Order: sequence, then C-alpha cells, then structure tokens
Amino acid sequence: MSFAKVAEYQKRGAVHFHAVIRIDGPTGGDTPPPAWATAELLTDAIGAAASKVQVDGPTIDGRAHEFVFGRQLDVRTIRSADFNDGQELTERAVAAYIAKYATKGAETATGALDRPLKFVAELAQLDISEHARRLIRTAWALGARKDLEHLRLRAWAHMLGFRGHFSTKSRRYSTTLGALRDARAEWRRAQAATTTPDRAPETTYVLAHWAFAGTGLSDAESWLAASLEPAPGTEGEPTK
Repeated sequence: MSFAKVAEYQKRGAVHFHAVIRIDGPTGGDTPPPAWATAELLTDAIGAAASKVQVDGPTIDGRAHEFVFGRQLDVRTIRSADFNDGQELTERAVAAYIAKYATKGAETATGALDRPLKFVAELAQLDISEHARRLIRTAWALGARKDLEHLRLRAWAHMLGFRGHFSTKSRRYSTTLGALRDARAEWRRAQAATTTPDRAPETTYVLAHWAFAGTGLSDAESWLAASLEPAPGTEGEPTK
C-alpha cells in the first residue's frame, strides 16, 4: 500500500486532507495487486482506519486532548472511466489533482498572511478579514501558554498554527525527492557541459572560516573627522 497526501485550507480555517491511496503488486506499480485486494476492500480499510486512528494532544488546564479525523470522510474509487470527467487516468492527471489543493494556502483560503508576524499589534494595520484576524490572534494567544510552547504557535500564527508539511507521501508511491534533486543537478551539469565543452571544470573554493577584520567610520564619526580637517591653505598655521 502506498499514498500521497496534500493539506488544503478551508475558508473556516480548518485543514482538509486529500489523499491518493493505492495497493500495488509485490514489486510496486509495475505489477497488479493480488486478486483479493479489491477497491471495495481498500475503501472499507480506509473508513476503518479513519474512525480509529488518534494522536495524543497537549494537556491543557488538567484536561488531556487528542486529535482524530472528523466525521466527514469521502472515499472515491479512481478509475480510468470515471476520473476527471471520463478522461484517461494518467500520472499527469493524478499529479494535477494533487497540485490543485497543494497551491491553496491559508493566505488564499482564509485571507490570512503569507509571512510570519513579529508583533500581534501588526494585525491592526493589515488588510485581512475579521475572521482571519481572530484566528491569527487566537493562535498568538495560545502560543503564550507554557504548556503549548513546544507547538511554536506564535511562529506559525500566520498559518493559523498549522506547521505541518502541505504534502507527504510514502516512499513506494513514486520517486523520492532526493532522486528528483539528483536528476535536476545532473541535468544542469549536462547543460553546462553542452554550452561550454572546451572549458576545463572550474574550481570552487569554499571558505570555511571567517574572522572579524573591523568596521569603517559611522556617519557621525565621518562627519566629526571631516569637521576637524584644516581648511585649504591653512595647513601648518599655528593654532589659536
């Protein structure tokens, strides 16, 4: 079993998850799943998991909290015939479906901010909705509590307290991010070799140690030094 998941912000400020979950054969996507691994069985398994999974949350004012999925669960089977209005199911189509929600951040869904806050007083000067203002202010206030400081809610108040990755996936779902980075680096090296085939590879020097050498004069010091210089033609005259 493998999955890819993205987090989508709702206008009310809650985080909604979209996931593509699949069962492959023993060697991954090249082989079909066993006969008993039907779409109906996977649907039942997803529903059972969503109703039972829970994560322990913080204890606030002596009361323990836990996080669970909400009651709204919509499981749909992705088939070639009924995915994307009857269009053929391709890897590009699935990627486009995920990207649609990956690009919907808190700033577009709720009208919140796209940068962290330094002071909560900044909210008074920002052109955001009252709904987003209250959500951010609440996250900021909760961030002041000692029992919640590990959540770093003030640092993520502009994201309504959510600091999770917008996209996660299992390693078996597709290629890894490391493999993509390596492929991009190799492509750039190949392009550089094509454009400058006769050039020898340049040496890159990495400076691993820095030492403070000093600073120049400040504006005030520069003004004072200039005022103490003798006027032209008066050099060497006795001081009165």
